[in-house]
Amino acid sequence: MDWSAVPGYVRDNAYLGIVPALIGLVISVPLGIACVRWRWLYPPVLSVTSMLYAVPSLALFIVLIPYTGLTDTTVIIPLALFSLCVLVPNVVDGLRSVPDPVRQAATAMGFGTLRRLVRVELPVAVPIVIAGLRVAVVSSISLASIGQLIGVYSLGYLIVDGYQRDFLEEILVGGGLIIALALVCDLVLVLIRRLLTPWQPRRSKRELLPVVVTAPAQARELSRSAG
Repeated sequence: MDWSAVPGYVRDNAYLGIVPALIGLVISVPLGIACVRWRWLYPPVLSVTSMLYAVPSLALFIVLIPYTGLTDTTVIIPLALFSLCVLVPNVVDGLRSVPDPVRQAATAMGFGTLRRLVRVELPVAVPIVIAGLRVAVVSSISLASIGQLIGVYSLGYLIVDGYQRDFLEEILVGGGLIIALALVCDLVLVLIRRLLTPWQPRRSKRELLPVVVTAPAQARELSRSAG
């Protein structure tokens, strides 16, 4: 086993796991806003994202190979599509969690639709959105290892090579590093959530889902003003 190559595999696996989730987030936020604005849009969007998640990742790899080749893009596109199944509902739920009195107070204080969305609704939705992002990142990190089957390097190389050579240590190292990488990324997202939502009450060291949303100080102030 070549230990000098392991850091490279960890870096590749992190890239293949984080980038698709971020792409999914960029797509999910405007899509979720549209679903909240036009309620009839949400059921078909949810159905499509659920159907995409049901498609085996290896099948999507095979479909994309003629167009994107044996590259990182072939892995990133399916994982980004898979992340929509988690992220879109979380964005919608986060925006719907904003209390009506808060929205009404913001409107009464002269907030337009866009300003209210950016200054009030999205900050309140942050905890639920990041909860979904955590699931998406951890899922993508684990699924990224399958890319090794089409020649895209990741920690999956250690698992595949270990099985081919009947080398248990290599399999355990590959699986253990995937778990460790997922836990580290999850911890980073928890810290980001705490930085973005300082009004949130501190819970135990173990972050549990679902996340209970508490309105930020600004939103609470708006609610009091409405009363």
